[in-house]
Formats: sequence, structure tokens, C-alpha cells
Amino acid sequence: MNEFPFGFNMPNPDDRDRGKQGGDGQENPFDQLGQMLSQLGQMMSQASTSSGPVNYDLAKQIAVQKLAGQIGFTAPAEAHTAVTDAVHLAEMWLDPVTTLPAGATTTKAWTARDWVEHTLPTWQRLCDPVAKRMAGAWVEALPAEAKAQAGPLLAMVGQMGGMAFGSQLGGALAQLGSEVLTVTDIGLPLGPDATAALLPANIEEFTKGLERPASEVMVFIAAREAAHQRLFAHVPWLRQRLLGAVEEFANGIKVDISALEELATQVDPANPATIEQAMQSGMLEPKTTPEQQAALTRLETLLALVEGWVDLVVGEAVTDRLPGADALRETLRRRRASGGPAEQTFATLVGLELRPRRLRAATALWRLVTDQHGIDVRDGLWAHPDLMPTTEDLDEPIDFIQRLGSSPADDPIAQLERTEEAEREAGEEKKPGGETD
Repeated sequence: MNEFPFGFNMPNPDDRDRGKQGGDGQENPFDQLGQMLSQLGQMMSQASTSSGPVNYDLAKQIAVQKLAGQIGFTAPAEAHTAVTDAVHLAEMWLDPVTTLPAGATTTKAWTARDWVEHTLPTWQRLCDPVAKRMAGAWVEALPAEAKAQAGPLLAMVGQMGGMAFGSQLGGALAQLGSEVLTVTDIGLPLGPDATAALLPANIEEFTKGLERPASEVMVFIAAREAAHQRLFAHVPWLRQRLLGAVEEFANGIKVDISALEELATQVDPANPATIEQAMQSGMLEPKTTPEQQAALTRLETLLALVEGWVDLVVGEAVTDRLPGADALRETLRRRRASGGPAEQTFATLVGLELRPRRLRAATALWRLVTDQHGIDVRDGLWAHPDLMPTTEDLDEPIDFIQRLGSSPADDPIAQLERTEEAEREAGEEKKPGGETD
């Protein structure tokens, strides 16, 4: 987080001459004060027009401000051409190794600012549950008589809370935007439908320590993005399952009211910084409930299955064509499985670390399915969530392979229908007196 919260920054040394009076070399403190008051006035104006638990206008403003000095606001024309060519080549290489057709109808070269703007609607969906729970907890912590007396003050505290969340979100988005390589880099469908987007400036920075040609890395990253887009475009239930699991986890957050009561004595509603400090103090660290743990397990398993499938099909598509493919695969596996600053930043937004902890196990399972039953059966499992491997299947992949049947032509949908029919029959047999519907 910026140590000067809510968009305040240290004065620019290049602007000092403007703060001098006459020729005495002394800075005019009123100039700095005027600038700070101007910023504060703009922020309060935004807070007064913002609705909801998070000031997303402020979040975007802070993210763009922090990114302004790092990465240009527009990608050069040659970057657009390089991205388009890389995605086109990757799609041709992917076609023979999966039954899922190309999912992206649009290819983009984004800057970090583009990424912030185009993913913000999804972040709003993911962050609102957390912010609502926290905002509601603040009100719950107040005694009844205090609520009655507070009146308009509660609305002001709500605005300040929205600004605090907006400030935190803006800083987090700036960090993520400076690190992600593609729009699907953290495993979630954050961007517009059917849009493959790569961030050339970030990929260039990522390439520096790899000792591989930039064009090779670009095609490899493009293949991963294209593979993700095939899943998100042609597996109708996947997007909702992934985002729904994050929302379910966030909705289950429970705040320690006693900790809030203690922190209430340290918060000055007129000072946004004290609210932000309270949120980051650690005293509000939520306890993970059994329901949240179940949602987290489902999310981690599904993320691992997505990333494992992408890892496998991209490997099959590029290994014989790119000399450094194996090294790049291993680098990306470690980057996703171990978690880095991006995953830690995500944890500050929705309260969980977005890591596919079973990535290698998932890749191994998809490899076994492919070897034993072929591409059609492997990709056919994505037709319905009930067909997908479970957490237990990642532990015992051989059992899962055997349940798929010995015939490569065995239809997973037919298996699902047979299973559902057997469950219905079993349910009818258990009814008293042998009654049937």
C-alpha cells in the first residue's frame, strides 16, 4: 500500500520552484496545502456520488495514478501485431490437441491501464460481498443508542469505508496490473467474453530472466491464453462455478465484533487514514468457517483442473515446436502453484489466496485420461460439472481412470445419464412400501 493513503503523494522535486516565494529559496507551505485540499475535495466529491460499499471510481483513479509512471497508456502498433500473430499461430497449434474450438473472437494487446479498466466490473462482483460484510459489521458493532444518535454520521462513515476499500482495491489492482501476463493469468475469467488479451510490456519484463527469445515466450504465453479462452467459451458452467466459489467464500466471512468494538476507539471518522489502518491492523482477520473451507476446497480443485488442462494441452501443442517449451512450462507451473505477489494481492481483496495447489496432480490426471481414453473423452468431461474429477480423484487418479471405463469411445454424458438413472432407481427402492412416483 502507498504510505500516503487515498492518493496523496510526496511532492514532485521538479515542481519545487513553483513553491518558492520571491528569491529567498523557501517553499510556500500554502501551495502544498492547497494541492492536498484540492485532492481531498475531489475525493469527497467522488465519495458523495459513489454508491455501494466500495468507491470503485477512486479505486480506478488510484490504480491508474500508480501505473502512470511505470507503463505507457497505449501499446505500440508493433505490440498489437506481435500479439495478434502469436495468438493466431497458437490457435493453429492447439487445434489438433483438443476438441474444444477456438474461443476468442477478439485479440488485444493491453497495457496495465487497459487491464484495470476492462477487469474492474468483475472485481466489483468479487469484492462487493467482502466489503458489504465488513461495512455491515461496523454498524453492528455500535450500541443501539449510538446508532440512534449517529444519524448522518453513519452515512459519512459508510462513505469513508467505501473510500478505504477503494484505496485498498486501487493499490492492489495497480500491483496486479503491473504483473499479470494475460487477462486469464490468475485463472479467473476477469475480462470481456471471447477476448484474448496479452500485456506485452509485462511479458517483456517477464522474459528478461528466462534466456529465451522474446518471440518464443510471446507464442508460449499466447498459447496459454488461447487455451484458457477455449475453456471459458465452450464450457458454459465454468465461469459461474469459478466466480461463484469466490463469492461463496466471501459471503461467508464473519467479523469478530469484539475486535471491532476495540478498534472503534481508535478510529476517527474524519480521518480516512485511521479507517484504512484499522482494516489492515490484522485484528479483523476473519476466521475460516467450515462452509468457507468447503468453498475454498472446491475452488482450489477447479482451479487446479483448469490450470492442469491448460498446462497439458499447451505442452502437447508447443513442445515439439518451441525449443524452450519445457523450461517455460516449469517456470509457469512454479509461478502459478507457489503463488507470488499477484496472488498475495488477490488475497487482500477477497480474503483468500488464489492458487491451484494441486496443479501437478491435475496435469498428471489429465495426462492419464488422455493416454487411456483419448482426447475426445478427456475434453468431453467438461460437458457437465458432475463429470469432473474431484479432490479425491486427484489423490487416486487410477480409480478415476477405471471408472471412466475401458473403451476410449465411452461417452461421458452417457455415463452421467446412467449414473443419474441408477440414483433415481435407488431412491425409489428406499421409499416406504415400495411406492414410486
